[in-house]
Amino acid sequence: MRKLEITDAEIIRIAVQQEILRNEESRYDHRLHGVLLVCSGVSCGETARILGHSPRTVQYWIQRFEKSGFAGLQETPKQGRPAAHDEQTLERIGQDMRKFPRDFGYAQNLWDGKLLSHHLHQKYGIILGVRQCQRLFTRLGFRRRKPRPLLAQADPEMQKKYKKTETPR
Repeated sequence: MRKLEITDAEIIRIAVQQEILRNEESRYDHRLHGVLLVCSGVSCGETARILGHSPRTVQYWIQRFEKSGFAGLQETPKQGRPAAHDEQTLERIGQDMRKFPRDFGYAQNLWDGKLLSHHLHQKYGIILGVRQCQRLFTRLGFRRRKPRPLLAQADPEMQKKYKKTETPR
């Protein structure tokens, strides 16, 4: 039987790895394949090279499998900082953002991250950084628009002075 070859194998390899990382079940299956290779006598280093990971990652999989069995290869809940707001508060923030900032006594016409950060602190006692507030725009389905800066307004008299042709009367 002749050896099969995939055209653009490197691109396909990267695409398959991205597909594995996209889904929890795929990541679990991927870890199972790693354990299966090690059980078949392939070293952790070689398994890591085949699967596109570091040898230490494969060692972690094996240790977790030996300690907890198949459950050790499952995705574990990711720990992180608790949310600064609950869903009800998030809904009220969305309602606030559907209004103009001037309705709350602010001088701006449009919401931006800095103003939203200030608003959340004043109205809800929530302290969020500007970047996190900008993420709220996307999460709540808003598009961020930069307010137009107030540049020096052109002086009509100076414009007339520099115009090459006269305006018809």
